[in-house]
Amino acid sequence: MMTMQPLISTTELAERLDEVVLNDIRWDLTDPNYGRHTYETGHVPGAVFVDLDTDLASESGPGRHPLPDPSGFAETLGRLGIGAADEVVVYDDMKNTVSARMWWMLRSIGHERVRVLDGGYQRWVDEGRPVDTGNVTRNGTTYPKVEFTGVATRHQLEDRPHIDARASARYRGEYEPIDPKAGHIPAAINIPATGNTAEDGRFLGSNDLLRRFERIGENTVVSCGSGVNACHNALAMVLAGLEMPEVYVGSFSEWSNLDLPISIGENP
Repeated sequence: MMTMQPLISTTELAERLDEVVLNDIRWDLTDPNYGRHTYETGHVPGAVFVDLDTDLASESGPGRHPLPDPSGFAETLGRLGIGAADEVVVYDDMKNTVSARMWWMLRSIGHERVRVLDGGYQRWVDEGRPVDTGNVTRNGTTYPKVEFTGVATRHQLEDRPHIDARASARYRGEYEPIDPKAGHIPAAINIPATGNTAEDGRFLGSNDLLRRFERIGENTVVSCGSGVNACHNALAMVLAGLEMPEVYVGSFSEWSNLDLPISIGENP
């Protein structure tokens, strides 16, 4: 099956709302209730809420957002009403830096029919498109057995191109709001995920994205704080025409909790 183009425009989504399985993945690092509350206040019609912390991550494992057990993720997809043949669309209100996690997880298990709403929820609202309130559920289904691919561990970083998607100030170690140490994994190059999009939340064009990542070699690993924003860089690299990188899901939240070297400053 040919891989689906990773983005869908608000215009196309508006015309095909009844043809896709739509998922709202709003989330905030400082407020665990933010996603559910904002979703119930207003969401794209038909969208089902997906909780990053409970649906797309496990309670235990390396880092703050470890991958769930594959069988558990398959059960979650079935509960969300997602079948193996469905076209899935995901969005958030943070320029898709959160929803990209679900895009990558689905691609990781071989579900190619998944796209990200370019511009996210904010663009949908800014264009005056309809929103619904309350909660949406879909009829459950059974998703086949899955396995995650394209996952790197901390033991697989050496001698490979490594991109850190966090904000530059965190990368340099000037401040650290949540992890026990400040700085970055040695040899990681900082390409913040926030630079992948324009002010309106839509992704830059492929040529502009390629310029961001073209100095990176093959066999790349991407990381961030907890394996979420890293997926935004993975998506941007695919949009640039590059190969899908592996994701170090444990990311700096795992690395900084171990007795491992940390680099400070702007150099890798």
